[in-house]
Amino acid sequence: MTLQADVIIVGAGHAGAACAIALRQGKFEGGILVIGAEPELPYERPPLSKEYLAGSKAFERLLIRPEGFWAERDIAFRLGATVVAVDPTAQTVQTDDGALIGYRRLVWATGGAPRMLSCGGHHLAGVHTVRTRADADRMMTELPDVEHVVVIGGGYIGLEAAAVLTKLGKKVVLLEALDRVLARVAGEPLSRFFEAEHRAHGVDVRLGVAVDSILGENKVTGVQLKDGEVLKADMVIVGIGIIPAVAPLLAAGAAGGNGVLVDSHCRTTLPNIFAIGDCALHANRFAEGAQIRLESVQNANDQAVVAAKAILGQPADYDATPWFWSNQYDLKLQTVGLSTGYDQTVVRGDIATRSFSLIYLKNGRVIALDCVNAIKDYVQGRKLVIEGAVVEADRLADPTTPLKDLAD
Repeated sequence: MTLQADVIIVGAGHAGAACAIALRQGKFEGGILVIGAEPELPYERPPLSKEYLAGSKAFERLLIRPEGFWAERDIAFRLGATVVAVDPTAQTVQTDDGALIGYRRLVWATGGAPRMLSCGGHHLAGVHTVRTRADADRMMTELPDVEHVVVIGGGYIGLEAAAVLTKLGKKVVLLEALDRVLARVAGEPLSRFFEAEHRAHGVDVRLGVAVDSILGENKVTGVQLKDGEVLKADMVIVGIGIIPAVAPLLAAGAAGGNGVLVDSHCRTTLPNIFAIGDCALHANRFAEGAQIRLESVQNANDQAVVAAKAILGQPADYDATPWFWSNQYDLKLQTVGLSTGYDQTVVRGDIATRSFSLIYLKNGRVIALDCVNAIKDYVQGRKLVIEGAVVEADRLADPTTPLKDLAD
């Protein structure tokens, strides 16, 4: 054994970076090694499908901290390496280049890999996902020769990419297999609003459609739908979710499946091993105790702090309020809470003004808000979500009454 670290953090994304920072802020004096699959130091991922792809933000501005920050705090990196095996008895990890590294504590912060198409032609050049800087760079290299783009998936990644590419002058078709965009995460009024916005900007939004195959010899030339229609495509962007990168932990005996299971301190079922961020399957009180994964920067940061405190001997329960955001065109969507299981929605404000909120209720209680260009609602509505406030629908719908006045 030639390599050893007191804490190994596997994953150099938001969660891994935040955990390393929190450990040093907590006066942890042991060795910290961050192992990252990409060659870059930790950087922000959300701008990849927005400002970075649009060319309006340089990569240096995406770095979570400058290079000197990590050296000053004696946080070491092993970049361009992937952990392929974990031995919880020997307390070692093995990387794809054959290195064996020992640890006292292990933090798994690997996020996930984009879910890929399985149809014919999915491997062709010109078919892209948007998860890493390399993904975005490949797209940007091809864009000058691209006129027609097909985006597969009507979630946030697909919608954000469609917005950017439309603004760049590309002809974009967006395909969604369900009967509305954002169907898994938002109520119908919000879905229909964003569908209308994208169509108004020139995006050809197709709902309830299925892809049969990707056409082309070596490079994509089109997308064939199940009904036989062929769409011209110089580029295809696939945004159909991620698969949590937890195979080595599950192979080592950790409980999980769609992610690795953690307790309220972000501990896995394996000794001295934690998991945080997109890959961590946890019970969340905003989902009524259901086991979920939260794919957001906020969750990555919050769980990173919880894991760091546990390592520092200051255990604290994870109980953060979920929040998310998305930028499309001149629209800023801010979400607080989880709308899963809602039984009523209330539109607050006039959708036609492009500034409104959609409030979600369950059994009369406020469980989430989607706020479009409505920052005040987002800030004030947070307390309603945390408290699970019971407020009459007509009072919630009245934009002249501040939401802060409706909290207990």
